[in-house]
Amino acid sequence: MKKPKTQKPAKPAKAKARPSSPPPLKVLADCRRARHDYFILETFTAGMSLQGWEVKAARAGRAQINEAHVRPVRGEMFLLGSHFTPLVSAGTHKEPDPARSRKLLLHAKEISRIGGKVQRAGLTLVPLQMHLARGKIKLSLALARGKKKHDRREALKEKDWQRQQRRILSTKIKTRR
Repeated sequence: MKKPKTQKPAKPAKAKARPSSPPPLKVLADCRRARHDYFILETFTAGMSLQGWEVKAARAGRAQINEAHVRPVRGEMFLLGSHFTPLVSAGTHKEPDPARSRKLLLHAKEISRIGGKVQRAGLTLVPLQMHLARGKIKLSLALARGKKKHDRREALKEKDWQRQQRRILSTKIKTRR
């Protein structure tokens, strides 16, 4: 004899999980000059191999990447020219080197792709920002092409024009009230 089919109770519809926005990044060091001197073509985020005192110094705001640059060396990427000022409380058992080269952590495919673009297209790797992401120090870097002097002047004129437009609009809005 056949058993009668019993229907299973319908499952309640699950509420769709909203894609959570990424937590805000705490900027530790910024290189604003890079956006002025270069056309930014593509950006990447890389981890950094740091020593303990460097992490403490960066979190305290004592890291500088203004004159830093990134260079591929034998299948690895290194940050050169950055400066981490050691804290007074840094350990005495190890002599801190503030200007040492620091290894960037990227996948091998990313390194070969970026390195190829740097060599073939004559592009430059420029660090843009050092920030904290989920407790880890990351470096935002960009493939960039250098601006000529007339390009910089053009960019400044455009920025001034945008500022003037905002100023004009804000005064018109204030006078209407």
